[in-house]
Amino acid sequence: MFTTTLSPTEKPFQSVNWSFNFSTIIVVMINSEETIGPEYEGRITFFPSTASLELRSLTLDDTGEYSVGIIQDGKPQNGRTTLLIYEKVSNVLVNSSSTDLVEFSGSVSLSCSASGSSLSFLWLNSSSEVTASDRVQLTDGGSSLTIINVTRFDQGPFRCRVSNPVSAVTSDPVNLSISYGPENINLILSPPQEYFAVGSDISLTCSVGSRPPAQFNWFLNGDQLPDTGSELRLMNVNMSNSGNYSCQAFNNKTLRSQTSQPSAITVLGRFDLLLKCVIHAYIFD
Repeated sequence: MFTTTLSPTEKPFQSVNWSFNFSTIIVVMINSEETIGPEYEGRITFFPSTASLELRSLTLDDTGEYSVGIIQDGKPQNGRTTLLIYEKVSNVLVNSSSTDLVEFSGSVSLSCSASGSSLSFLWLNSSSEVTASDRVQLTDGGSSLTIINVTRFDQGPFRCRVSNPVSAVTSDPVNLSISYGPENINLILSPPQEYFAVGSDISLTCSVGSRPPAQFNWFLNGDQLPDTGSELRLMNVNMSNSGNYSCQAFNNKTLRSQTSQPSAITVLGRFDLLLKCVIHAYIFD
């Protein structure tokens, strides 16, 4: 609705001329006779008492400059305004070049597409805005996101928010699977002591940071044992079980491995263990 600032008058205007971009005639009224431009037939209502104009069924092509020239009692008056038409945002989709990556050795590109006009793009990692950095590139007007040397903190969920002055739509989330590790390996001996009596039960537990979960191998004095899994249980031990135990974690996605520091286990006969205890007590007394 283009509403003029003129008050209704009983005396008709001598002439009114509405035009689009200063060249296309919308409506012309001369001495109460109206002529409507062919492109606007059925789309406008002209109000002769105020020279106001209603335009309906808007399209993107209606964006532009609207001007009106009025002559009343021989005096010309002019007015103009700019109309901006936008198509609402819809069909927001995110495509990823890959969703299965390895930390520090993989890169990923995310592209956002949408329908609509005058689109602006914003990327979100969870609820935080993604901004450009040494590792993060935003290109193609912000619709493309590239992350170089991904880390475990780049898992997402990533969303693309597309907006224009009349609407905004956010895409469905895209999650990345970032494999990492193994790292920070730790070997725990239970009970936590170095000397054990023949017949004791001993447990060694290996923990490590890894995604996906690591596979474990066990070693005694550098020789691989047949046991696997994160726990090694030594039941009813004898002196042949003595030695330095270590665990090795392997990630089948990153193809990396890490080996723990060795944990020494000494199995003694009852007499030898008693003698050790007596000597220990004598030294510290």
